[in-house]
Amino acid sequence: MFAKVLVANRGEIALRTVRALHDLGLPSVAVYADDDAASPHVQAASAAVALGATGPAAYLDGERLIAIAQAQSCDAVHPGYGFLSERADFARACDEAGLRFIGPTPAQLALFGDKAQARALAQQQGVPLMPGTQAAVSLEEAQAFFAQHAHAGIVIKAIGGGGGRGMRAVASADDLPAAYARCRSEAQAAFGVDGVYVERLMGNARHIEVQVLGDGHEVMALGERECTLQRRFQKVVEIAPSPSLPGALRERITTAALSMARAVDYQGLGTFEFLVDLASNDLPFVFIECNPRLQVEHTITEEVTGVDLVQAQIALAAGRRLQDIGLDPAAPPTVSGFAIQWRINAETLDAQGNATPGSGTLSRFDLPTGPGVRVDTHGAAGATPSPHYDTLLAKLIVHTRS
Repeated sequence: MFAKVLVANRGEIALRTVRALHDLGLPSVAVYADDDAASPHVQAASAAVALGATGPAAYLDGERLIAIAQAQSCDAVHPGYGFLSERADFARACDEAGLRFIGPTPAQLALFGDKAQARALAQQQGVPLMPGTQAAVSLEEAQAFFAQHAHAGIVIKAIGGGGGRGMRAVASADDLPAAYARCRSEAQAAFGVDGVYVERLMGNARHIEVQVLGDGHEVMALGERECTLQRRFQKVVEIAPSPSLPGALRERITTAALSMARAVDYQGLGTFEFLVDLASNDLPFVFIECNPRLQVEHTITEEVTGVDLVQAQIALAAGRRLQDIGLDPAAPPTVSGFAIQWRINAETLDAQGNATPGSGTLSRFDLPTGPGVRVDTHGAAGATPSPHYDTLLAKLIVHTRS
């Protein structure tokens, strides 16, 4: 196992990672931006080091993070989600510095970080795809694609990341130039890559994702989650398992996810995401992307399977096999009951219902309790959430075994 791990993130996921490391008996090193010094992950970790900068950019400084890890005698880096968690160049730099990046290999991050390459892999494995481009497109190419599919509309997507950023549905040719420019701008800000590709829009789709775990030799699925309830392509409520998915279709989608993971000897946690049209006989599901990292909604899979995904992720990165941590790919844990997660954001709504980051002090912050209730949060009474970061403040998870 590792000697010490740098937690290269902030907020609730930094706290979640520190807790997993503590439960494994491993010391942790937190990092923090100048405007984040009062965040609870700073106190929760075994040690904490200032990044010497402010705002999200501080957590995107890979060279600084690696230098801190080396100075603190860390031998591994946990990226959490967001920030550098899907950056192949950062994972490669960690390897070159003698640090274990707790996540997929740089090659796997590069593959799945390029949505066009991921689509090509799906095609090779016979996994259904929505008609779309195989690479980043110019505005003129996007307009030509729209002309072919104007009856259905199209979706513009960032080629270098997910989470709903850099993504827009377009139903009118007149809206395409502005949507294209906005997606490129959002993609550049969120992922450092401004390329976008386009797909035909699937109407009335349900969003289903399969949780995969691999050790570089074997892979297994830990059930699926449904994330259909979204706001502007960003997830708001997630449930595991999906209550709407027929058994036969669940098996087909799980098989598709595993075939792609096996094809690359997947290592670590990965979420293979699909759109499902229950009314279609010709194209009931299509692959959309793989997120090669820990997901915000990993919590509900933990609740219904009893598997601590963060601890599993760390153990596999340290060289353990699935069997070493009590998991048998041929006999995955039985899914027990249902779990639902609600994302609670520090936001305000205008008269039109548009959300903007909120600011101010949390005068009260009373957490719900009771059987089957879990809250993952970095909020507390007296805290002042910054509007400069992601607005996620807490995740409320409830689980019933019935």
